[in-house]
Amino acid sequence: GTFEKKRKSLHSRSIAKARKERTMASQQQQQQAQKASQNITLRGRTEIVTEFFGYAVNSILYQRGLYPPSTFEVKKKYGLGMLVSSDEEIKTYLVSVLDQINEWLIEKKLEKLVLVISSVRTRETVERWVFDIETDSEIVLEDEENEENVKPSAQEEGQKNNKKYEKSKQEITNEIAAIMRQIAASVTFLPLLEDECSFDLIVYTNKDSETPQEWEESDPRFIRNAETVKLRSFSTKVHSVDAAVAYKAESPLNV
Repeated sequence: GTFEKKRKSLHSRSIAKARKERTMASQQQQQQAQKASQNITLRGRTEIVTEFFGYAVNSILYQRGLYPPSTFEVKKKYGLGMLVSSDEEIKTYLVSVLDQINEWLIEKKLEKLVLVISSVRTRETVERWVFDIETDSEIVLEDEENEENVKPSAQEEGQKNNKKYEKSKQEITNEIAAIMRQIAASVTFLPLLEDECSFDLIVYTNKDSETPQEWEESDPRFIRNAETVKLRSFSTKVHSVDAAVAYKAESPLNV
């Protein structure tokens, strides 16, 4: 299904409900003691992808000038100074969206996240930032709290299978940083957004997904006469994320 988070216009009050942020207790102490490579759990990899989406959306909103620069603050992340909105409405909206995205990732139902930028005046879509997600279907995102109850034979088998998914957090961070640099450099090739614009987040999930409360079915919001620039990708070894931006090509007839 293709779902869009219900959201009013740029200047209206968000109806999104902020859910409680997950508190993830560290359950990797034994693994960290045994492994100095900082390989991370499968559930941890899901959190990395969700967090990436949050920073990417914020960066796009800043770089494309949808909100005043004064409403953003700098946070150190990925070895970079990332710009994050301090607007309470935006923060509330994104917390709610990312919370649901994290659930879909854990359930292996998320296929694509699209940030749509459209003209407030004409409602025409002028940019589509697309993040395609592939999740390894063989992986089971186990409840790590129950890890001690796993039978020894099954645990040994899991350790053997998980070797191919080992990737350090630093490797993943480096790949994400490269995408963030491309987003920051996008102003060099994307057309100027002349109209006042708003944004929406559209999510593609598999057919088994139900529409959550406060979400609604959505059309893809494609761009006519679009040009597409493929950005870098990153992988957690469990998830692969490919990024691209499509924008409305300037018509030679418009003088």
